[in-house]
Amino acid sequence: MTRSRGFFGGVIILYFIIALEVLIMISPFAAFFYAAFNPVLLFFAQWRATSWLAAFFLPHMVLPPGLFLQTVRVAGSVLFVGGAVIFFVCAGQVYLHKFFRRGPALGGLYRWIRHPQYVALGATGLGLAILWPRFLTIVLWVVMVGLYYLLARDEERRMVNQFGDRYREYMSRTGMFLPRSLERAADRLPFQERPVLRSLLGFVLLVVVAVGGAFALRAYTIARLPLWSEGQITAMAILPGDSTMLEHRMADVLELPAVKSRLDQASGLILVYLVPPQYVMQGMIADTGPQWRLYEHHQTLAMIADWIFHPFRHLQGGHMMMHHDTGGASATSSAPGGMVRRLIFLRLDSRHPASTRTLIFGITTTRVPQFFADVDIHNLIVLDIHDLGPGTGWGHVPTPMF
Repeated sequence: MTRSRGFFGGVIILYFIIALEVLIMISPFAAFFYAAFNPVLLFFAQWRATSWLAAFFLPHMVLPPGLFLQTVRVAGSVLFVGGAVIFFVCAGQVYLHKFFRRGPALGGLYRWIRHPQYVALGATGLGLAILWPRFLTIVLWVVMVGLYYLLARDEERRMVNQFGDRYREYMSRTGMFLPRSLERAADRLPFQERPVLRSLLGFVLLVVVAVGGAFALRAYTIARLPLWSEGQITAMAILPGDSTMLEHRMADVLELPAVKSRLDQASGLILVYLVPPQYVMQGMIADTGPQWRLYEHHQTLAMIADWIFHPFRHLQGGHMMMHHDTGGASATSSAPGGMVRRLIFLRLDSRHPASTRTLIFGITTTRVPQFFADVDIHNLIVLDIHDLGPGTGWGHVPTPMF
């Protein structure tokens, strides 16, 4: 029994380590983490049947397009913070009862459900899966929920052995993970006399809803990304206000001699990210300079707090001035009325020839950085231009595409 609980605990800890990748990747421990974890991601990415596990299903670099996706993103923070608070409150209640030998904790949230700590951890894990929406995270969350169910059953057997009828009576009037009135409604579902089969079918249903829902959210996101296209070139604005800039100026920017000469040497589909020059997350797109390799800097706590409690500020420019010596173009204008944007050009290696947005952002599509240009958009002046090496600021770690 001890080995079994240790295994379950180890799997759950592994889940939270992987789910907290977004925090680790901006910490000084990123190199050590990816030395072990990145080979796993790259292994998944090379096989068509598993490549989706390393992909992302919600926006992470662009402001979520539309109220629905913004609400989902806020819900991620609420679930993560709220679940963590409830977990620690319930944990304190349990350990106080143990310390003072008061028997099982039956008050507080335990009056309504028998395992509020596991429900809280499940909510926290779901929040993390929204905050760092890699498919692998949501799959491991489903596995973790299944383990919580097995752990809860094991705990209840031990509680009945220890407290007898007192705990049996508590179980009869209290739901396991939901209030008893809701669980009574579930009792009308089929296979009530076959609890193992019923639990297995419930787990399969959870897998279908969670993973299928993630794919649906990805399709919904891609269909609403703010894109501009012309021929083989597709551009995406990070800031919502820059969509107008794309419509009115992007064609002229592509004709600038310094930009056009490089594009003439490129082949295939080209994806362009339009970002402010000091956009803090540009290292996820390409290695545009050491100042955007966030793990090399010491602002982790501030960025984590902002990422959780101000979910859109880093996407709207709140982090742009966190680095005081960014090097490169300023976000201010080079002439009256000017506005500088950094355009990061990537060649797309797709296994499909078509250029629809679904294939541009396809799970099997890889991005190869080509060059970036800092351009005064209003005055059509190239302020700076640099060729880029392969990979991103984190090497060859699979990063979000949107």
